[in-house]
This record gives sequence, structure tokens and C-alpha cells, in this order.
Amino acid sequence: MKMINTAQRPSWSEYFLAITELVAQRSTCIRRKVGAILVRDKRIIATGYNGAPTKVRHCLEVGCLRDQQNIPSGERHELCRGLHAEQNAIIQAALHGVSVENSTVYCTNMPCSICSKMLINARIKAIYYKDGYADTLAASMLAEAGIPLIQMESSADNGVK
Repeated sequence: MKMINTAQRPSWSEYFLAITELVAQRSTCIRRKVGAILVRDKRIIATGYNGAPTKVRHCLEVGCLRDQQNIPSGERHELCRGLHAEQNAIIQAALHGVSVENSTVYCTNMPCSICSKMLINARIKAIYYKDGYADTLAASMLAEAGIPLIQMESSADNGVK
């Protein structure tokens, strides 16, 4: 019987973060490619990436409204054609009749304050993310709601920060 070298096998969090990075490659955002997955009981229940709503032209086709108006990152989220990856993951779960309660979110980027409010009300139990985001309100609200916010290194780096 051949033994498996567990040192080469990624942890569940590393595994899901690596999948999230692949999901982000579907993004149509010019500024930042973001992916998110919802996981419960070690099973992916929904995925999402940032981009324009269905049947609406993507920024790749029409340009970035935020760039055109010189809007800095982390400000005026409503002035964008796209939905965030976390929003799209929650919407996908809802479209397929899947509850997201007690699931864990893996994101390539820390959720913004708008997405954090949605995740709190969706009763997400934990958030793992790779890159930070300039939104202290999000971190504050998640802490107040008792939702762990765990920053991880990229899958290539192999570990939690």
C-alpha cells in the first residue's frame, strides 16, 4: 500500500483559497479580479466573481465607469456596473435554493463594508481571504458580529498569516 505524503497535501483552507483564485479569473472587472466561494461541510455550495449583471455589458466591453470618474478604490461602491464576488455567490445560492447560513466564505480580497453587511445578515460563520482591502468599517462590523476574519497567504505561499 502506497503512503500519501500529507506534507504536500493542502489544508482545506488552502484548497478552497486556491479554487477561489481560479474563480476570480472569470472576473470582467478592469481594476481588480475578485473571486468568492461559499463552503459548508467541506463542500462548495456557490461561487461568484465580480462583474456586471446578466444581460448587461461588462466593463471589458464598455470601459470602467469608476476609472472614467476618477473614483478611488474603496469609495462610492454604488458607482460601478459590477456586482462584487461575494454578492454574486450569495445570489447564485439563492437562485438555486441553497441556504448559505453557517457557511464559510473564501475570498481573494477582504469583503467591503457592503458585502460584509450582507454576509453578516446571511449568517456566514467565518471569512477567509487573501488580500486586504481599504475598508476599516467592514472589519469593525464583522468583529462586532462575531464573525472571524482570517487573512491567508496565497496558495503558492502555503499557509495562514
